[in-house]
Amino acid sequence: MGNANISNVTIRPEEADFFAKLARDWWNPKGPMASLHQVNPVRLAFLREAIDAHWPGAAREARPLAGKSALDIGCGAGLLCEPLARLGAAVTGVDASAENVSVAAAHAEGMGLDIRYMAGEVAGLDIGTFDLVTCVEVIEHVADKAAFLKNVAARLAPGGLLVMSTPNRTAASRVLLVGAAEAVGYVPKGTHHWDDFITPEELEALLAEVGLTVTARRGIAWRPGKGLHLSDDMALNYILSARAG
Repeated sequence: MGNANISNVTIRPEEADFFAKLARDWWNPKGPMASLHQVNPVRLAFLREAIDAHWPGAAREARPLAGKSALDIGCGAGLLCEPLARLGAAVTGVDASAENVSVAAAHAEGMGLDIRYMAGEVAGLDIGTFDLVTCVEVIEHVADKAAFLKNVAARLAPGGLLVMSTPNRTAASRVLLVGAAEAVGYVPKGTHHWDDFITPEELEALLAEVGLTVTARRGIAWRPGKGLHLSDDMALNYILSARAG
């Protein structure tokens, strides 16, 4: 874990404990983390578009991340790490919850995937830099977002690619992501705290402060008959890519 002077910028202990309690059910597509399984293909579609746009020639490759390193910050039980490994990356997953990391490592082993998992805060781990850094549904659980993003940017190698997703702070997200989603059991109660959500404009400004430029931004929306999909509508959730410079 990080030392005392960075503890206030990372995942709040109560947030880590909350998700740790769900660790054993993380890979159950019909369990309490079912919403993550449903949104994962949408995130991966954006991620593949971002990879293809960032690295020349990647679009022609089945394993476009071969020879590249990837870091997933707040990896949970590895729902994003495993697809990254299948795209060819040497993957490291970091999570504040040791329980999550344990579940992730066991699942990866069962899938025959060589993924390095580490428990702790990214700021307190000596892990170097990476060609690709992903951080999905994490920053809304962080107290000091500016300091957190400074640590995220420090993990990005020159010419690297960052992909982040997070809920937007809108009237719609307050009603649907916090109120309705918890009421019907779509996400476990206590998953979201609306006041901690960040708008795309706020996030883009904070990324600029740490030397990163947003290159693409899409909404993750839902509608009957289509389900979750990439959209220009960012009222509920959005995903973006950024590069250094």
